[in-house]
Amino acid sequence: MGEVWRLGTRGSALARTQSGHVAQALTALTGVPVELVVIRTRGDAITDRPLPQVGGKGLFTKEIEDALLDGAVDLAVHSYKDLPSSSPPGLVVAGLPPREDPRDALVGATLAALPEGAVVGTGSARRRLQLLAARPDLDVVDVRGNVDTRVRKVRDGGLHAVVLAAAGLARLGRAHDVDEALPVETMVPAVAQGVLAVQAREDDDVLRAALARLTDPDTAVCVALERAFLATLGGGCSVPAACHAWIDGDAVAYAAFLGREDGAAVVERGRALRSEVEPVGADLGLRLGRALAAHPPPR
Repeated sequence: MGEVWRLGTRGSALARTQSGHVAQALTALTGVPVELVVIRTRGDAITDRPLPQVGGKGLFTKEIEDALLDGAVDLAVHSYKDLPSSSPPGLVVAGLPPREDPRDALVGATLAALPEGAVVGTGSARRRLQLLAARPDLDVVDVRGNVDTRVRKVRDGGLHAVVLAAAGLARLGRAHDVDEALPVETMVPAVAQGVLAVQAREDDDVLRAALARLTDPDTAVCVALERAFLATLGGGCSVPAACHAWIDGDAVAYAAFLGREDGAAVVERGRALRSEVEPVGADLGLRLGRALAAHPPPR
């Protein structure tokens, strides 16, 4: 075991805060200091175009994963919703700390209080389609940038509201900025929203064992269903897909959404046994994909 573990992270305030939480927990568990190593990703460098136009998933992770494979860092912390459906050969997701609030949040106004024709910002097709399903009168526009940049667009009057992940705001100590946390019935969260994924090299048995002790079993089982759903769809940021699972007694409840740019969408809710979450998630993706394909395009 080395004297220090090097943790690769993006340089945004949110990424460094999230990585810092994991670093502190890992040091408390093992006594080994953890040093943050900031790595700039392609997604950080491109801020003037929507994510689907520049590559979707992997934009915020590839450079960090390359550093992990090269041995420049020992572990990496990602927002799990940013990770592609599978890790590169040689890497594994070895730690899943307990999930933060998974909901999407409106900053600027509640959904009901937004005036007719209000301008709402989001960089997500998933959020845009679900917002318009709830409020067809809204003008939903693309917005990029970190949390401060997006909130400032509201405070400066350029937008009536912006949609952000409640988890990110909470981790930054900015839960007070939330005007409404949207219920799952209104907006199904992104796959693995609110979950941090800690990657390590597959052959690093010592670090993997330590990270396993940070893993929350309920979070792991719920995310397994969600990720199986997305993997079946072959989904990335360009796919307006959403799936959220939660523990409901002795079962796992779920809600899933799949949309299309023309506004067509399908939604399903159900329950699964904990032992069957992956096949249930995969079958869910197949069913919703077939159901959406059966929707005729608008005239």
